[in-house]
Amino acid sequence: MATETQGSAGQAAEAAPTGMPQLDFATYGNQIFWLLITLVAIYFILSRIALPRIAAVLAERKGTISNDIAAAEDLKAKAGEAEEAYNKALADARVEANRIVAETKAEIKADLDVAMQEADAEIAAMSAEGEKKIAEIQANASESVKEVAKETAKDVVAAMGAKAEARTVTAAVNARLKG
Repeated sequence: MATETQGSAGQAAEAAPTGMPQLDFATYGNQIFWLLITLVAIYFILSRIALPRIAAVLAERKGTISNDIAAAEDLKAKAGEAEEAYNKALADARVEANRIVAETKAEIKADLDVAMQEADAEIAAMSAEGEKKIAEIQANASESVKEVAKETAKDVVAAMGAKAEARTVTAAVNARLKG
């Protein structure tokens, strides 16, 4: 048996060509046939399954990109409108603030004018009262000066050794004070 196995193995080894089977000219027809079958199968698989899926994905991406660009343009337009509305609101707020400042200044000026008039009236009243008190003080001072002058005149006349009447002294003092 061992010899039979070795004999059949030896025949197979002698019948097998040496080198690469792809380069054996005897199998070129078979290789070309299977190559064409494989290429046709790949073509049908790619054209019927893979390429439509790829085309669908590309179309979907293109649609998504187009939608995103349109949405971005819409958002850009809305942002421009919002900016214009913001600038308008800001300008309106500035105008309103200036109006409020002007009104407040006018109110403060009116209040200040009223306060100044009240202060002027108080000052005038106090001034009149002060002048009245000064007049009273001057009147009292005049009377006091007359009394002192009368007393002094009596004392001077008495010191000189004479006797003076009160009427005479009063008449002399009044005449001297009048001028």
